[in-house]
Amino acid sequence: MEQNNNLKRNTPRDLFLHFFVIITLYWSTVSFITLIWQYINYFFPDVLEYNTYYTFSGPVRFALSSLIVIFPLFLFLSFYLNKIYIKEPDVRDSKIRKWLIYFTLFVAGIVMTGDLVVVVNNFLSGEITTRFILKALIIFLISGIIFWYYLNDIKNKISEKFNKYFSIIISLIILVSVIFGFIVFGSPSLARKIQFDERKISDLQNIQYQILNYWQTKKELPPNLEALRDYFSGYNAPKDPQTQNDYEYNIKDKDNLVFELCAVFNAETPKFQKEKTTPYLMPTSQENWEHTSGRFCFERKIDKQLYAPKN
Repeated sequence: MEQNNNLKRNTPRDLFLHFFVIITLYWSTVSFITLIWQYINYFFPDVLEYNTYYTFSGPVRFALSSLIVIFPLFLFLSFYLNKIYIKEPDVRDSKIRKWLIYFTLFVAGIVMTGDLVVVVNNFLSGEITTRFILKALIIFLISGIIFWYYLNDIKNKISEKFNKYFSIIISLIILVSVIFGFIVFGSPSLARKIQFDERKISDLQNIQYQILNYWQTKKELPPNLEALRDYFSGYNAPKDPQTQNDYEYNIKDKDNLVFELCAVFNAETPKFQKEKTTPYLMPTSQENWEHTSGRFCFERKIDKQLYAPKN
């Protein structure tokens, strides 16, 4: 009889389900931490970092996708396993389940300990910042909750009623974090439009450099963007990726080398791209590339002494 119970407690079904639950747990946890970290990066930006839409969109998009797909799967498998535990109590005591839970406790304990070590080390180094403290706190809280839950679960101290309410609370937290992600970073359609805007800024910066190079070579501003075409290098002024129209270029003051570059933008410059500086051939801070939605022009003036002609 004991041998039959042991076989029952270690069937391929149990092995698969328990492994899958742990994998989805780890995946959901990492995705949630990644998402919260990006929120912290967004609201507490590091002045030493230059952020663009892509800096946040990649990690946020992957974290949201994972939580939308993986976390519901984790819940479903967990509830399914709980039903099996009720019908087949021996499955709860299976060796594979205990091994995986103890491994999870081990990982959670290591993470919490390592987190505290890093906090103390940074404190002694004088590198404690608000966003670092928040990130460390998030890791400690999440790993602590996981450690506490599974420690009590393996001791059979988690009641079915508590498990139900605990799952609801965690699900609501995940749901709010996902909705907040769409509120802060926009819908998929807005994300696409912002990507177009960043491409337009990149194109205008490229054109600006070519205009500067044209002045240094020919000692005058190009009459139009077509004049920037170089058949030897293969350069041709880029076009608006959305409309395939030429960007607007106007000479404001030919003698003083003042010109403007214009484009039609879908949205205002994202908050996290403002008040940053970035090196460029023509001295400019990121404020110089801030824009509103709609048609917007960037006025530029070439410094004749700083960018003297090459010959």
